[in-house]
Amino acid sequence: MDNKIKIKNIPVEVHTPENLQPDRFNPRNRIYVRAVKGMHQLLRQKIGFLGMLAFMLLPWINFNGQQAVLFDLFEQKFNIFGLTLWPQDLTILAFILMIAAFALFLVTTFYGRVWCGYTCPQTVWTFIFIWFEEKCEGSANQRKKLDQRPMDFDKFLRKGAKHFFWGAFSLYTAVTFVGYFTPIRTLLPDLMMLSASGYATLSVVVFAVCTYGNAGWMREIMCLHICPYSRFQSAMFDKDTFTVSYDNKRGEVRGPRGRKQDPKELGLGDCIDCKLCVQVCPTGIDIRNGLQYECINCGACIDACDGVMDKMNYAKGLISYTTERNLEHAKKVTKPVRTKLIGYVLILLVLTGALAMNIAMRKTFELDIIRDRNQLYRVNFDGMVENTYTLKLINKAQTSQTFSISVSGLSHFELLGKQAVTVAAGSTLDVPVSVVMDPFDLNKPVTEFHFVLSSDGLSQSQISQPTNFFKGR
Repeated sequence: MDNKIKIKNIPVEVHTPENLQPDRFNPRNRIYVRAVKGMHQLLRQKIGFLGMLAFMLLPWINFNGQQAVLFDLFEQKFNIFGLTLWPQDLTILAFILMIAAFALFLVTTFYGRVWCGYTCPQTVWTFIFIWFEEKCEGSANQRKKLDQRPMDFDKFLRKGAKHFFWGAFSLYTAVTFVGYFTPIRTLLPDLMMLSASGYATLSVVVFAVCTYGNAGWMREIMCLHICPYSRFQSAMFDKDTFTVSYDNKRGEVRGPRGRKQDPKELGLGDCIDCKLCVQVCPTGIDIRNGLQYECINCGACIDACDGVMDKMNYAKGLISYTTERNLEHAKKVTKPVRTKLIGYVLILLVLTGALAMNIAMRKTFELDIIRDRNQLYRVNFDGMVENTYTLKLINKAQTSQTFSISVSGLSHFELLGKQAVTVAAGSTLDVPVSVVMDPFDLNKPVTEFHFVLSSDGLSQSQISQPTNFFKGR
């Protein structure tokens, strides 16, 4: 009886790492990623689907009658679900970025490059494009054979369909992305009617081309040669960081064998050298060569290897998420809670608290004072001294607010101009006012006073800004 292993989905032609990518630094070498099913790929797909759903739907959600998430660069304001950030709110944006950075450091220290494997847009879009490729051109081996044969009608049709779907999805991605910076409800019809602004049109075209190139053609080149994260992420690793790793002690010596043969009698380890772990890797590496910066921790090789171990009736976990310390010792001695992780958690708590305090203490309006630089003061026909100002009122709230304007620090003055104004939600309003005084009531050439802006809304709060009144000679 023939004991030679026959495993479904393992190809007759086995691709070694050498003929799969003879020169990994040559961007013209194509990696044909093999499809694989398993727990980690299902998890990756679910996370990617939720992320994609959020990306596609957020620009279309309204909050308080406005686009919920809109980064308006021309107006210099960011709307995020009722919170409007202006250039004056730079500290809030800084805290948000720092929290995101330290959260990434925490996750990387504990579980390696799972951001790259499960949530990075480059990875998500790459697998979507590979899915289109599989539907149009077939499996990895079929795609390779299709590329090797001369052009005919079938090849032209399959290639054309693939590039059509790539282009359409790239365009849809670009429109959605630009919709975060331009109101999407007006952007889409404007693009369809060819009446969109040059800025919006150029942004859509550039981002569509970049998406098509990155996810369709460059793929692993972005991860291997362009993305800086792969270069410094190892600085956050330690012996207790969980990464996708191959159990060298259990797997070696590699070699083919029959399903019913005892590998110990043959002097072999559990690795049957099928090279499926290489064929399913989106960056084309061989995880059996040890930890490599190209690995994005997507777990594809784990699912492929676990499938082979099941068919061989071996224990799973030859390739798994494990730590260097676990691989060095027979017993699991990894310390999941350690000083570095505690430090990151404490920093995150401090930053989150500071962010919450900034948001809680943040007023929903601002006041800037602009003096008339051409004429600091003037004397009217009655001999009174008049100073002119422009009050810039900024309403940071998502609802309109009514403000009262007053003056403190002066006596016997007259305030000319509007003293009660309404500013629309998330808008600014310039209010010209003048302060008139009798020069005999002023003891100094320059007198400091304050403009006071009071909100008549529910907050009942006020702010004041100092400025000067010039008497002249």
